[in-house]
Amino acid sequence: MNSGKNTVATVDAPAKRSSRTPADPCTIVIFGASGDLSRRKLIPALYSLAAQNCLARRFAIIGFARTAMTDDAFQKSAIDSIKKFAEPGTNNDEVQCKEFAQALAFVSGEYHHPEAFQKLKQRLEELDRAHKLNGNRLFYLATPPDIYPLIIEQLHKAGLAKNTNGKSWVRIIIEKPFGRDLESAQKLNKAVLEVFDEPQVYRIDHYLGKDTVQNLLVLRFGNGIFEPLWNRNYVDHVQITAAETLGVEQRAAFYETAGATRDMIQSHMLQLTSLVSMEPPAAFDATAVRNEKIKVLQSIRPFTEASIETDVVRGQYGPGSMPGNSSLLAGYRQEPGVKKDSNIETFVAAKIQIDNWRWAGVPFYLRTGKRLPSRVTEIAIQFRKAPHLVFRGQDLSSNTLVLNVQPDEGISISFHAKLPGQEMKLKTVTMEFSYQKEFGGGERSAYATLINDCMRGDATLFDRADGVEAAWALVNPILEYFESHKPKFPNYAAGTWGPREADELLERDGRHWRKP
Repeated sequence: MNSGKNTVATVDAPAKRSSRTPADPCTIVIFGASGDLSRRKLIPALYSLAAQNCLARRFAIIGFARTAMTDDAFQKSAIDSIKKFAEPGTNNDEVQCKEFAQALAFVSGEYHHPEAFQKLKQRLEELDRAHKLNGNRLFYLATPPDIYPLIIEQLHKAGLAKNTNGKSWVRIIIEKPFGRDLESAQKLNKAVLEVFDEPQVYRIDHYLGKDTVQNLLVLRFGNGIFEPLWNRNYVDHVQITAAETLGVEQRAAFYETAGATRDMIQSHMLQLTSLVSMEPPAAFDATAVRNEKIKVLQSIRPFTEASIETDVVRGQYGPGSMPGNSSLLAGYRQEPGVKKDSNIETFVAAKIQIDNWRWAGVPFYLRTGKRLPSRVTEIAIQFRKAPHLVFRGQDLSSNTLVLNVQPDEGISISFHAKLPGQEMKLKTVTMEFSYQKEFGGGERSAYATLINDCMRGDATLFDRADGVEAAWALVNPILEYFESHKPKFPNYAAGTWGPREADELLERDGRHWRKP
């Protein structure tokens, strides 16, 4: 351990190597390093990569924040974070934790002070010279979004946004939300691309780092039996649900300016939609995959005021109880930090139409909300019923392919089978694939996957400037409608599946929401 005053923190990874090819030597700078995201997700993810020998033998991590902190204090905080938040199955060996922590340094300063970034630059140069990190740098913006432009400007002024020797790389990961509407997203993209080139920029959505989300592409394009059915001839509709049992918790300050539409629909939900419905890419690389994703976003039928009134439902939870627990939970307006007359939506359901050859006439139903009965994110592909009912008198439901994104990652498919006995009685049965059962524990976290991809220069699972703006263009009319029309809130009780209007959204089409 060092004193934290004027020392250099780095570490050589253990000599034992795995079959994984390590990333290039580099320095990772986390802006907002004293915050919750860094503590809960980023530090444990980086430790996981180091423990799996995915980091180079030489690497360094610098935390930057307003908080005054020494290297020693940052290192101790990191060890505590690893012990508390590391992924199940990660080797939290005491010696290994301490060895990893020696790679951590801390620079404190105000984001609007150029001298703080000069101090950061000096520290980076010390690391490069002393430990041969080759000038490779990864900047991670884990601060509140309103600070992003300021950090980017200061990096530019300090000469840290470009490589210095023509051989090294400089990359930046920008957390969501990327803007709060189309105009602000365009403004932020302009600010970013005035300083960085597009290939340097990695706009992160951690959902895309989850194994099941990536396995969706493998399921479709790596198997011969699914893709021929993946179209309007065989699919009746698609449901995408992202449900949380938690309320707003300690995020009221953020949530009061965001709401479920900005927080979930614009990012996670449209990302999942585009992956479900995209055409086969020419190759599994960043350019080909992202080109196909944006084609989907550009094909989604734009929302009008009339279609929002019929095809979009918003809700806000009131007091209620979770299933199996009689304890009364507060409504959103009673949560600490929330306005007593807040009109922020904590639930959104929407019906979207993709106007292209593959999906014309197939509705996609999206649903997300807080204080719902169970925590689950799933994609359900509902197939059409058999065109001719041979087994008359049998109540046969449609076949459904379900991808469970969280918490129990896996894939299941339902079909019909005959019950034992003399009579022809049919029952719906399910075949299931579970990541946990098949591959065991110790799977890499989504953040570890995406940070690892960034260090290797693979942008396939990150968003591009045009993709971000296309998503905002879709939800902008919804946001404007919500702002100009006063809702009747609260309109669903905590512990229920949202307002009644969400059920009616599907019932008008002769369909029903799945109960995960």
